[in-house]
Amino acid sequence: MLKDHPRGLFVAFFANMGERFGFYTMIAIFVLFLQAKYGYTPGQASQVYGIFLFFVYFLPLLGGFLADKVLGYGKTIGIGMVVMFVGYLMLAIPTKMNAGFALVVGALAVISLGTGLFKGNLQALVGNLYDDPKYSKKRDIAFNIFYMGINIGAMFAPTTAEAVSNWVLAKFNFVYDARIPALAHKFVDGELTDASKYLDIAQMQDPSVSLSSLGQFSTDYIDALSRSYHFGFGVACISLIASMLIFWGFRKYYKSADFTEKQKAANADMKDQMITLTPKQTKDRLTALGLVFFVVIFFWMAFHQNGLTLTFFARDYTQSTVGKATNLFFDLFGLLPIFLSVIGLVFLFRKQSKGKTRLIGGIAFVVFAVLAYLRYTTYADVNPFSPQKFQHFNPFFIVALTPIIVAIFSYLNRVNREPSAPKKIGIGMLITSLAFVIMLIGSLSLMGYSPSEIGGTVAPVDKLVSPYWLISTYFTLTVAELFLSPMGISFVSKVSPPKYKGLMQGGWLAATAIGNYLIVVPGSLWDIIPLWGVWAVLVVLCILSAIFIFSILKRLERTTSS
Repeated sequence: MLKDHPRGLFVAFFANMGERFGFYTMIAIFVLFLQAKYGYTPGQASQVYGIFLFFVYFLPLLGGFLADKVLGYGKTIGIGMVVMFVGYLMLAIPTKMNAGFALVVGALAVISLGTGLFKGNLQALVGNLYDDPKYSKKRDIAFNIFYMGINIGAMFAPTTAEAVSNWVLAKFNFVYDARIPALAHKFVDGELTDASKYLDIAQMQDPSVSLSSLGQFSTDYIDALSRSYHFGFGVACISLIASMLIFWGFRKYYKSADFTEKQKAANADMKDQMITLTPKQTKDRLTALGLVFFVVIFFWMAFHQNGLTLTFFARDYTQSTVGKATNLFFDLFGLLPIFLSVIGLVFLFRKQSKGKTRLIGGIAFVVFAVLAYLRYTTYADVNPFSPQKFQHFNPFFIVALTPIIVAIFSYLNRVNREPSAPKKIGIGMLITSLAFVIMLIGSLSLMGYSPSEIGGTVAPVDKLVSPYWLISTYFTLTVAELFLSPMGISFVSKVSPPKYKGLMQGGWLAATAIGNYLIVVPGSLWDIIPLWGVWAVLVVLCILSAIFIFSILKRLERTTSS
């Protein structure tokens, strides 16, 4: 899987991994932060989150244009990292309850601009590495590897966000309780008619709290929780420094790919490397890309519910404690040894392994299995976890499943049966619909307990559902993502007219942006229709998108092969 790739791929891999670690640490807690600090409803938080994600993924159009026409890829990427650093630094500045929203908005704008300069151009740079005929056949696999970098960074983000949050709360002698933020805001705003239940919850944090001091407790707890989230945002600053050092320190490995068509035209030694298309070929390629962009809008609308309605569901409708065995899945330091022991087992028994490889595999299996068991023995019988922990499942599954998916596609390629990139995207949309069918079924037991019926608080304890509904959904979404996202980026890299490479990667991300903004549709419906209805909307949209792409499949495949 890693053989015979240019070293520049791995520079991009690690630079991207650091940046995405910071970004997903922020995303893991962002809507929780908005609701905790400002008392936002799910609909209000959805609007802010959706607008932010829209600009994060739409501004790569600007970044691609600047790289293609003015700055070049490497310089634009470098400027983007510096701009992002400033934005995360602004977001990390702590302020009091209900204060500092203008600073938050400014920070989001700066982060969006920096990401726009960085993200699409890094993808274009990776694609340029595979324009070399020596590597061209490995383009799809390269983007699978590159995509793993995103998800290794994202995998550790929720655990980091939770650890930082718990550490800061402990400094104030508090622990996380999902019930408190909404109740605290209602009490401070004079909207809580009966404070007796809230007082009981507050006294679990501080037994000295009385009805007369409940207002002070509310502001103290919200200020402490908000500060914990601000510190979590600060993690992104540290990870970006690492990304900068990697990207700038190892430039020699991607230098040959850091040329736009405009720069090649200005260099007499590189003019023979330019690719010229007829106007019709350019138009056909741009049309094909536009049709694919339209379809993936609905994938990202569904997928990015992970930071919105799926997080609301995790907080309000899912059991907040698990037993020892299930806690292995929620504890990354228990989950990783299990995963690595399985990898060791694979190397021990696979046919291609030789004596030394089998020995290393056997040792790895034993060592990591022992580490997993030792971690297991440290768990209590009942283990609490915070809602953001669900978000490490998707990147973990990406890392775990990518080698399997790559192996399957490689085998199909050898026997000339590999689906085309557009067909993979269509299959991915069908799998996405299946993910929300799982959520629909899991919500049937909650009829009568929709958000509007429980007043925006947590459902009764006896109605909370198993975390395996969400885990299964994240697993299915991950399989869909592997069929769709890295294949889509690779498709854009291959089909884009050479002089529009940065712009078209920006176009892919702009389609993502529109999908990200449309996440507010399910978010806005959260307080209006039954839970199963929210998931049904997503199921229908994904199925219709799959039908559309299969209907134009031959046209897309002709463009790909030309």
